[in-house]
Amino acid sequence: MLKLELPAKYEALRQRVRAFVDELLIPIENASTAGTDLKPEIRARLEDEAKKRDLWMLHVPPEFGGQAGDMFSKIVIWQELGRSIAIPPRRWAVFGPDPGPILYQLAEHQREKYLWPVLRGEKKVAFAQTEPGAGADPAGMSTTAVRDGDHYVINGRKRFIGFGDEADFIQVVALTDPAKRARGGISSFLVDTDTPGFRVVRQLETMMIDRPVELEFVNVRVPAENLIGREGDGFRLAQSWITEGRLARHGARGAGVIERCLELGVAYANERTTFGSKLADRQSIQFMLVDMYQHLYQLRLMLYDTARRFDAGEDIRTESYLCKYFGDESAFHAADRCMQIHGAIGLTTDYPIETFWKQARSFVITEGPTEVMKMVVARKVFEDFTKTA
Repeated sequence: MLKLELPAKYEALRQRVRAFVDELLIPIENASTAGTDLKPEIRARLEDEAKKRDLWMLHVPPEFGGQAGDMFSKIVIWQELGRSIAIPPRRWAVFGPDPGPILYQLAEHQREKYLWPVLRGEKKVAFAQTEPGAGADPAGMSTTAVRDGDHYVINGRKRFIGFGDEADFIQVVALTDPAKRARGGISSFLVDTDTPGFRVVRQLETMMIDRPVELEFVNVRVPAENLIGREGDGFRLAQSWITEGRLARHGARGAGVIERCLELGVAYANERTTFGSKLADRQSIQFMLVDMYQHLYQLRLMLYDTARRFDAGEDIRTESYLCKYFGDESAFHAADRCMQIHGAIGLTTDYPIETFWKQARSFVITEGPTEVMKMVVARKVFEDFTKTA
């Protein structure tokens, strides 16, 4: 297998998470979920095992009581978790709470009410940016937050919000200065879901296990002290959430999908005989697997380099776009080719392939479709390669 040397602490983490996946997740892939979430008894057992195996609070920085929190650790964790469909892809908190980067930036007076209860497992949080008319282009959002004395009044709708129907509070991104928009006119707020004027409009049925919701805000009055950071910080804060997601949930998860598809594809090619020969002897099958192998190597190199630079404090926005779209597209390609190798049996739930395929197809769109990622990267390409006199 392609081997990229990791620093000792990350290799030890990888091996612990990999054992967790191989021993506990893969064996229960066909019986782990009920509806959109893990069965309660399975979640309890997995969380207990995580604590026993010293895998608890893996996503939380040490200063907040956790073990890790740096991006390189998250890349290692999500790559290994991506190899299994046992846990729904957007509900991977079996290693303890994962509040996301925004809550760690809260002011001290906000942490007591919002961050610490999440870390103790007492509250759930959601993030709301996408709107019916503003998905890949968040600068086009229409949800507004208007200052009124010591409150802000929020009006608008958010759509495709994960866990919005379960959350105790929501991180809401809204316009505070429509003239400035993404250039200092977007702010973020902590909105309790029991606030008058807030409601869950509907749950959206999708081709995946996910069931995101649409939210409505009608004259929702939020205390000014619930502003996160300063007015105009919202776009930057939202990008910190999304950048982390692009690297971990998309790029690293995609690497895990590719690796599992290679495992499944090679095993089936060695086992299956047609017209007197094993599939493994057919060049058409070999080439499919080689493409997956190459993509896995490329993606890992991209992820490790980007994570290293992120943790060093460098600006990795362009690299995060590349990791996101290459990871998602390569994972979908791997799932599709793995399905082709397996033929009709790959369409069944006997194997995890059809679930990988559906999940991978959805990730190509969410948190920035491929076309938008390439459009943004194109600006960097022209900036870097346009010759000046």
